[in-house]
Amino acid sequence: MRAATVAVIQALAGAAIELAGTIAAGPLGGVSGEAAGVNPDGDRQRDIDLVADRLMRDALRSAPVAAVLSEEAELPETLDADAPLCVAIDPLDGSANLENNISIGTIFSIRPKGFDVISTFFEPGTAQIAAGCFIFGPQTLLVLALDQCVDCFTLDPRTREFVLTARDVQVPQDTPEFAINASNRRHWSGAVRGYIDECLAGVNGERGQDFNMRWIGSLVAEAYRILMRGGVFLYPADERQGYREGRLRLLYEAHPIALIMEWAGGAASNGRSRILELSARTPHQRVPLIMGSARAVRDVEAKHLTVEPLFESSDAPLFARRGLFR
Repeated sequence: MRAATVAVIQALAGAAIELAGTIAAGPLGGVSGEAAGVNPDGDRQRDIDLVADRLMRDALRSAPVAAVLSEEAELPETLDADAPLCVAIDPLDGSANLENNISIGTIFSIRPKGFDVISTFFEPGTAQIAAGCFIFGPQTLLVLALDQCVDCFTLDPRTREFVLTARDVQVPQDTPEFAINASNRRHWSGAVRGYIDECLAGVNGERGQDFNMRWIGSLVAEAYRILMRGGVFLYPADERQGYREGRLRLLYEAHPIALIMEWAGGAASNGRSRILELSARTPHQRVPLIMGSARAVRDVEAKHLTVEPLFESSDAPLFARRGLFR
């Protein structure tokens, strides 16, 4: 099984090298980043999304993959029903950031084929045997969770090979830093508001220290910053239409990022449950994501357990019969 997993990673890496060149060339390579329709889940597609999807799918056809579930397709596609692995992939996460020259990336999840290819994707995230993301930024990176370890590789543009540059990466545990889109505060639950307000209170608040706030708006960039610097990232559910169950996709965003976080000594939660214990009900199911140092994620979870969240614009009351995830 490990040899097959490595073969899948190598196939994805080859596609990522091609995609990195296309992204770097931008309009010089015929990619504008302009809208090109909508994907099956209703999100706007850009021309680079379609290029990335084609490159990744083509690469996986030559790998031992039974089926692939892509963000850009409604249902999983069967490639080789007798192959041992299934892959869930976001071919290009954050493509809207391309026009701002912000890091974007490919996120992938690898799991053994179950009873059949379809049911494989509805197993919990603990079924994953590997996951990773390619980050297209100042350097092209591969963050890889394999064999219970997280390593980082940097693409050498001269040899067109990924070279190991950081082994057994561990999330720093005590960084007073949080990332959230603060413009949505009025839509947050009481639990999320309570945690962020404590951070903003600084040395005079319950947490007793000053916090920095970060927000990039690119999941792969946020995850890499957490790996390097620590802290916590929150993309919670909120009261807006389309956000009440969270916004990130469980199978090809939250599951693989959660595996990376946990194997690097961090944690990932939806606020009340471990992300890796969640199972998808639909191929493109959305979920809240809180990731970062284990201690910080536990602190956010504690808020959700003690403050039953309401989706309302006021700061109080904080208690009601219905909660965030039911």
